[in-house]
Amino acid sequence: MRNFGEFQDAIYTAGIGGEQPRFPFLYSDLKKRAQEILDPRIFDYVSRGSGNGLTQTKNVEAFQTYGIMPRMLRDRSVRDLSVTLFGRKLANPIYVAPVGVLGAVHPEGDLETAKAATKLGVPLICSTLSACRMEETRAASKGNLDFFQLYPPNDPELSEHFVTRALNAGFDGIVITVDTGQLGWRPHDLQKASLPMHYGQCLANYTSDPAFWRLAGVRSEEELTIEKKVTTWDRYFSDPTFSWDHVKKIRAMTKLPLLIKGICAPEDARKAIDCGVDGIICSNHGGRQANGGIPALDSLEDVIEAVPNHPVLFDSGVRTGVDIVKALALGATMVGIGRPYVYGVALGGQAGVEFVLQCLLAEADLTLGVDCYASIAELREYGLKRVEFLSTHSEGLV
Repeated sequence: MRNFGEFQDAIYTAGIGGEQPRFPFLYSDLKKRAQEILDPRIFDYVSRGSGNGLTQTKNVEAFQTYGIMPRMLRDRSVRDLSVTLFGRKLANPIYVAPVGVLGAVHPEGDLETAKAATKLGVPLICSTLSACRMEETRAASKGNLDFFQLYPPNDPELSEHFVTRALNAGFDGIVITVDTGQLGWRPHDLQKASLPMHYGQCLANYTSDPAFWRLAGVRSEEELTIEKKVTTWDRYFSDPTFSWDHVKKIRAMTKLPLLIKGICAPEDARKAIDCGVDGIICSNHGGRQANGGIPALDSLEDVIEAVPNHPVLFDSGVRTGVDIVKALALGATMVGIGRPYVYGVALGGQAGVEFVLQCLLAEADLTLGVDCYASIAELREYGLKRVEFLSTHSEGLV
């Protein structure tokens, strides 16, 4: 396709012959369909935020405080949504954000997501929490731009093993998530007294690692009972002492790109670059970790200004192609997709993820076209204005 928006042309053409789309287009409908098929404890884990969900809601509403200014009577026949990340030109500006329960929403969720991202050429960040080993995920996405996302565990050897395994598997870089030094307050999970990992789900990277065996007091994966898996993971999943010195140690392990995810304060962004980090992911974990914070989108411009000449990726609250356009207009290098694609994988595996990503890209592209912008650069020059209203439509996007 010349433009991503041509995805809709194929749908309309198929409709002439009576063919209807398999999956819903609206985020609210995706979420509703996923709720109908998922175990309630898994659906709540994916869909809910921390506390009363205020930060999660404000992440979504923040996009409504910006409006796109249309510019008419300009050539928009071809739109350029390409971006460059660490010297690699990419045809599209989105990436698949790491979500740790893909294997709980679909039996092959991690691999199906990797295949979909690879087919579409969408970069992928693979979570530490996975139902398959990182080596398997990387093999399923051979040729794609892939990063391994590290939740720093509370054991130096296990942390080192994860990074070394990711490098040996051929990942293109490492993403350290730094806003999960401990789990946030999540009432909906607490009400069900449930975490997917306590059922042994999505722990393949841990249970396949000799350092984890040592911590569990066993000599092989076969000796790991469900009780040993869970109790060991509980104890060592997160490191509340993780600091900038730890970041420097990981930096020393590789010359590949190193990013930090979970940065909202410009001071932290500058400190990360001082520690040798190559890029920032401005994010508040989609509102899942800390409630009562400011919307992640409201931090984006300050973070970008703090680290000139370094890529600043963004996620949190992205639900539509218009959201993607707005984050790019504010200066994001790339925009991460989270919950929408998770519902896609729940509904249809690889096909579901492909559909969701294609819809988001098509809407982003058509938004540029309708408003007469031919590129992200043009959009940044003139396209975004602050507005004073909030729409009740956000209720269907949270």
